[in-house]
Amino acid sequence: MNIQKNVSTQVQSDSRPIGVFDSGIGGLTVLKEIWKALPNESTIYFGDNGRTPYGTKSHETIVTYSLQNMQFLLSQDVKMIVIACNSASAHAYKAVRAKAKVPVVEVITPGAAQAVEATRTGRIGIIATRATVNSGIYKAAVENEAGIRLKAGLNREALEQLYIEQAACPLFVSLAEEGWWDTEITKLAAEEYLKQLKKNHIDTLILGCTHYPLLMKTIAEVMGPDTALINAGASVAREVENVLARNQLMNRSGDVPQHIFYTSDDPQMFENLATPFLGGGRPSGTKRAMTDEYSGEEIWL
Repeated sequence: MNIQKNVSTQVQSDSRPIGVFDSGIGGLTVLKEIWKALPNESTIYFGDNGRTPYGTKSHETIVTYSLQNMQFLLSQDVKMIVIACNSASAHAYKAVRAKAKVPVVEVITPGAAQAVEATRTGRIGIIATRATVNSGIYKAAVENEAGIRLKAGLNREALEQLYIEQAACPLFVSLAEEGWWDTEITKLAAEEYLKQLKKNHIDTLILGCTHYPLLMKTIAEVMGPDTALINAGASVAREVENVLARNQLMNRSGDVPQHIFYTSDDPQMFENLATPFLGGGRPSGTKRAMTDEYSGEEIWL
């Protein structure tokens, strides 16, 4: 005799916000993609403008700042943390993941995977801040993703001759924040920074800093139409969605999502700078928060 059991599975919902932090406003390009992919999710964004840039800081300082930012977001009862800063992802992801009680997503692995999938010749370039380049983590991420795809027999012809070249482009951050996205000065800087990558026929270029997508038009003009530019923001948003789904953390309440902003500098200045990074949406009600009041334990991994 077959006894059929009726099992009712209730879909879980978690309306807590997603916590996002960056060294300043560059991470807003990632936040914009998260909003686009997950319109029902609430978010809390912390921009550490008072201590920016992270890209020129030591490994130890970046880890300390990132742990303090993590503690602040956890105090706001977030259900996930997104490190929307390439320098912090490169130096502090392991430390944040080890201490956080919630899932943590960084911005490097998704972009590396997208580049490995996109390359036609196996010649991949990485542009980033000096700290990110010096860490070597983007290069390692690309090599790891290439290894995974080779084992699966994917894109073998290109990836068997993998060539990776990196270039630090520190001025790009200042140019982006000044709003000088498509000026002669920006083009001259891009030509200088990118000349070796172009000479070596890079066919896929990772924009390894969240500020750089604002300069995409100029970078594309300098590199030419045969080079694919990888903006990791959309890939990060997909990874956030996957992690929420796997951990049954999606917000299915139907409530209107709330988007809250904090900065460690002047809120009005933050809002003025933030508008173009969000594609025109101006944040309001931004509050000041000083995360150096939180513990930044010295787990310098």
